[in-house]
Amino acid sequence: MKKFLISLGVLVLLILWLLSAYKHFQNTAVGMQEGIKAQWGNVESAYQRRADLIPNLVNTVKGYAQHEKSTLEAVVKARASATQFKIDPSNITPEQLRKFQEAQQGLSGALNRLMVVVERYPELQANKNFLELQSQLEGTENRIKVERDRFNKAVKDYNSFIRKFPNNIWASLLNFKPSAYFSAEKGAEKAPEVKF
Repeated sequence: MKKFLISLGVLVLLILWLLSAYKHFQNTAVGMQEGIKAQWGNVESAYQRRADLIPNLVNTVKGYAQHEKSTLEAVVKARASATQFKIDPSNITPEQLRKFQEAQQGLSGALNRLMVVVERYPELQANKNFLELQSQLEGTENRIKVERDRFNKAVKDYNSFIRKFPNNIWASLLNFKPSAYFSAEKGAEKAPEVKF
């Protein structure tokens, strides 16, 4: 009878330990997933800020560079394309990130072409509104990089957590999958150069 009670006590302790480990893993992994979603929201917010600046920039340039209609239209079209692509932050895949990035790079390219046009108009470069928009756009590009870096750190922390032993066992049993990193395409490791 004594051996039975000892065995039962060990079994109860083992079950309690497993439940505690399960609870810790589940709560931590869910919290980290939510952190990734929140950080992705910050990335999108930074890109949205850039998209919101573009109509003002285009309108300011339009007043000075009326003969550059095709360039201005290309910027507006690229902005529309970039703002239409949305990602579900609860299921971010490398393919989704690649498509999102392509849309954003299209907008960056259109902005760069616009800045080349601006160089032909010295009076525009001296415009107070234009200079303010330039400053805001430069700051926004920096914010985008910071938010992408923070997103990747949140993904790294989560992916590391679910891959470490014994968490990898729980992750496999509970179907927790690694999240995708935001990775730039070749040549895009720097923020777009904005020249006015």
